[in-house]
Amino acid sequence: MIRRPVFKRVDRLVAAAVLGAVAVAWAVIVGLDAFRIFIGELNDVGQGQYTLARAAAYVLLTVPRRCYEMFGYAALIGGLLGLGGLAGTGELTALRAAGLSKLRICASVALGLGALTLGVVVLGETLGPYGERKAQALQLAAKSRDVALAKGVLWARDGESVIGARHGRTRGSAGEVDLDGVRVFEFDADGRLRTLSLAGHAVHVDGRWTLHDVRRTVFGDGSATSTKQDTEAWDSQLDPGLLASSIVKAQYMTLRDLDQNIAALDRNRQDASTFREAYWARVFYPLDVLVLAFCAVPFAFGALRSGGLSKRLFIGIVLALGFYLLQRAIVSIGSVYGFHPALANLAPPLLLVALATAYFRRHA
Repeated sequence: MIRRPVFKRVDRLVAAAVLGAVAVAWAVIVGLDAFRIFIGELNDVGQGQYTLARAAAYVLLTVPRRCYEMFGYAALIGGLLGLGGLAGTGELTALRAAGLSKLRICASVALGLGALTLGVVVLGETLGPYGERKAQALQLAAKSRDVALAKGVLWARDGESVIGARHGRTRGSAGEVDLDGVRVFEFDADGRLRTLSLAGHAVHVDGRWTLHDVRRTVFGDGSATSTKQDTEAWDSQLDPGLLASSIVKAQYMTLRDLDQNIAALDRNRQDASTFREAYWARVFYPLDVLVLAFCAVPFAFGALRSGGLSKRLFIGIVLALGFYLLQRAIVSIGSVYGFHPALANLAPPLLLVALATAYFRRHA
């Protein structure tokens, strides 16, 4: 009972130092990334109705998604800066002299980052995907007059035809486009509906469009004739590259959207590996963040004590890049050899936890 308030003060001290440094690192990383994207968007200003203001609005709408993506690296670098600052002023040494183990101090870091990580996860499932969809819709409407996004539905004009699709995906390195819930409205020269085609999905492969599970209704004078086919070649001039640019990438989707896409691809016996990898990467996102912060603690008791700000930043960047490359390599290897994406995404943080635990046992 006597020591509990002391631990609470320790938690507040460590959490305040770490979270303050994380906030600064987070703002700098996201700001630089957003500025980089804005500079790139300047090349498209003047295309259609894409103005400088729309380019700025596009970048701002993607900021929540960028905050979600960059938080793990900000947590690592901020943890190094915060703990390095405490080590530089001798406060970590005082905490150790008071009887606190390195693992206990690490728990204080995790306690502070845990609540913030939970908020970032909520951000990544709400404002992040919402802002990304709005940004894509704004950019597409400004750059093209023939393709638009409205309430999550993709609409496109192809000559005298209007096409609608509920969902869209890109698959494979060749940029194949897959549209679900396709509706093709064909009009005559007088604007009267001539044909309505409903397809389960449409696929663009090798320069050709193909409709699957097609029900076509032809309207005549006072009559309508309906036919059904499993597959049908679709003579369309829709630009798959333009459609691909309007489709939200798998890594930007919510867990619910990823699950729906996986189910749709499985029903059609198509490859859903890209969406499974993105799904499990999101599931293990909080673990990745906390593990990165956990692994930063050993440096605070050694290398950072005698180093300045530049040394801490260098170590943080090296660790962040190393973890990113390790994770991508293991996920790619797992995909090649047929390992479950959950195991592939879990392996890197478990490896880092094992290394950090070995350090704590050796330097308790």
